[in-house]
Amino acid sequence: MSAYNKFDYTYVDPTLTSSQWACATGSDDEFVNVPYGTYCSSSTYDSETFASESVDVCKWTARRLGHPVMQIEMNSGSIYAMFEESVSEYSQHINNYNIKNWMWTQYGASTGSDHVSGSTGSYGSSVGNNSGATMPNNMGTTFILSDQYGSSAGVGGDVTMYSGSITLTGSKQTYDLKNQDSFELESDWSSDKTYVIQQIHHRAPAAMTKFWDPYVGTYDQRMMLDQFGFASYSPATTFIMRPMYYDIMRAQAIETSDVIRKSNYSFEIINNRVKLFPLPTANDDGSKVWFEYYVRDEISDSKPSYASGKVTDPSNAPYQFLNYQEINANGRQWIRKYTLALSKELLGIIRSKYASMPLPNGEVTLDGEALKAEGREEKMQLLEELKEFLDSVSLTEKSRAEAEEANANQEVLSKSPLGIYLG
Repeated sequence: MSAYNKFDYTYVDPTLTSSQWACATGSDDEFVNVPYGTYCSSSTYDSETFASESVDVCKWTARRLGHPVMQIEMNSGSIYAMFEESVSEYSQHINNYNIKNWMWTQYGASTGSDHVSGSTGSYGSSVGNNSGATMPNNMGTTFILSDQYGSSAGVGGDVTMYSGSITLTGSKQTYDLKNQDSFELESDWSSDKTYVIQQIHHRAPAAMTKFWDPYVGTYDQRMMLDQFGFASYSPATTFIMRPMYYDIMRAQAIETSDVIRKSNYSFEIINNRVKLFPLPTANDDGSKVWFEYYVRDEISDSKPSYASGKVTDPSNAPYQFLNYQEINANGRQWIRKYTLALSKELLGIIRSKYASMPLPNGEVTLDGEALKAEGREEKMQLLEELKEFLDSVSLTEKSRAEAEEANANQEVLSKSPLGIYLG
């Protein structure tokens, strides 16, 4: 018989025994032959489960297509391929559901070592083999945003803050930061780099240093001390407790006075030119004013090492093909129906090659177009049902249901009679 005889491709029930339940991607008829072998490279038990189920689904699909009463113009290998595609389709929709629910909180999580079923992911072997594992919430971009705010506020972050200094010249008030001779930097200076001044340490002494000891009874408390007979004691041996706001208000009064009545210590930066107040004097010649700064490229262009191999978008979220052995009964029934729909569509394509077959006394019209239409309609219906179900159990729907339940409980309680207390 020719290797390409068309009768080699008509359906015959597979006769595999339990000892032959294994997957293969070649042409050996002694095994379940699937194109990709996606569900054959994981654990031995899972591979055997998928292979044995393939045989059962193959026989069931053939019966639904009319075998053995009607001849089916495709062999069991085609049905195995449809079954593998159905499991992958189901896996894709489950993974999309998980990504939709958890994507926003998984930015920065590990992507896992591989995206092939059977490998071990970052959260353990259950993730490498099954997307049904619980994903930890790492707060996603919240930490990234907090790093950015921390860098800007000078309280942390992941960008290096450098220190530099300006050497003062007597009677010179403005210093050009574009001129390297005007300042010294901790990092290497380059005319191509932009430096962002974070803070300049140019300020007057703290107002608190202008206080007398706030606990010593002197001056404004003299009359009160005289009244109590404590005036004869030396300073710092008698103490008067005041509320903290008294010290704060006094410090604010001193600082406000310095700003209004004096040329207070301050500065302004316009177009990389720093102007210092008050005007440096001859006594300030050679002194330094220190500042802290960032390099603009390190803020906008740098990629921290810990970000390598992390989740950045749905394409590298750590979801992989499901373990077939862990799919529940509802999922397996959907897969069976989808396999039948795909098989109908494929058989319809095969029979559509010839719309009719001539016979001695007439011709027979084949049902290829009807099978194609029926298979595609069933596919769309199954996909729609699965999507609607997954949407109905999403986190968004969960929050909405909890809100409705809380409102309903409030409505019930509002109509309940209140107890009357009798004292």
